[in-house]
Amino acid sequence: MRVAIGADHAGFLLKEHLKQTLQRLGHTIDDHGTHSEEPVDYPAICAAVARAVADGRADRGLLLGGSGQGEQIAANKIPGIRAALCNDLYTARLSRQHNDANIITMGGRVVAFGLADEILALWLDTPFDGGRHQRRVDQITALEQKSPAEAGHYETE
Repeated sequence: MRVAIGADHAGFLLKEHLKQTLQRLGHTIDDHGTHSEEPVDYPAICAAVARAVADGRADRGLLLGGSGQGEQIAANKIPGIRAALCNDLYTARLSRQHNDANIITMGGRVVAFGLADEILALWLDTPFDGGRHQRRVDQITALEQKSPAEAGHYETE
């Protein structure tokens, strides 16, 4: 699997560690930076990773920050992206099974290397369940195609 990866300065060390994990698991890495612990703004890095996934140049994406929350928010601004903040195994599994998340974000100040390895491996190996969840993913996709005024108006069952 080709994985686009990026981080800000707070997620840099975890990014470098997880690059080794991805290589060990046999995945190809597309590193979008940053390349040091020098302070950097993360939105452009998140957009680059998200666009690589949305455009099909990468199968999945991984973004690391201090908490991972800003990275998730930024990535989700790119149409076609379903980025999930997963600092534990439960949310990692469900983000794939129920939401077909195509980007995972984690916090370098929240998750230790060993747990991050487990989260990432589980997330990469967990398939999307489809079924009733596909209908919901389709509704999320439809929200991207509506104007802001239309986006809040959905039929519920």
